[in-house]
Amino acid sequence: MITGIVGQAGWMGMQRGMDGLSQNASEIASASVKSPAGASVRDISAPLVDQTENLRQVEASAKVVQADNDMSNYLIDILA
Repeated sequence: MITGIVGQAGWMGMQRGMDGLSQNASEIASASVKSPAGASVRDISAPLVDQTENLRQVEASAKVVQADNDMSNYLIDILA
């Protein structure tokens, strides 16, 4: 249950991170590697670094959502 702006921010952060992961995976998968004598070899280091960044964003946002949930449960316990 999302109770407020903090929970919503966490969910939006997770969504942005997942969108970024999807985009990075697409870029990595579409990279064509030709033979060593071939000309066009695409550098995939940037999408790999971005993928790690996006993964960390999802993890951090999940912690925000968990903290919001824990706080909501704590407040419900106090008020009950």
